[in-house]
Amino acid sequence: MRYSVFLEPVEEAELPGYYYAHIPALDLMTHGQGVEGALAAARELVEGWIAERRAHGEPVPTESESLIGHIEVADAVLGP
Repeated sequence: MRYSVFLEPVEEAELPGYYYAHIPALDLMTHGQGVEGALAAARELVEGWIAERRAHGEPVPTESESLIGHIEVADAVLGP
């Protein structure tokens, strides 16, 4: 089973080189050091989450399609 993972850098001084990993289809988020660390953390989280769902007889959502879009916001909206 395949899930999309959206990565973005953590912008906190105490976590240099870390990335957030968002799994939108499951509404989950984690983080890890570097891209590979974030992906490994995401895989571990998803595997545990799926095991928990199955243990309780709950369905496991699948991802049919994933798209990433971008929007532009005017600098004036962001404030001074």
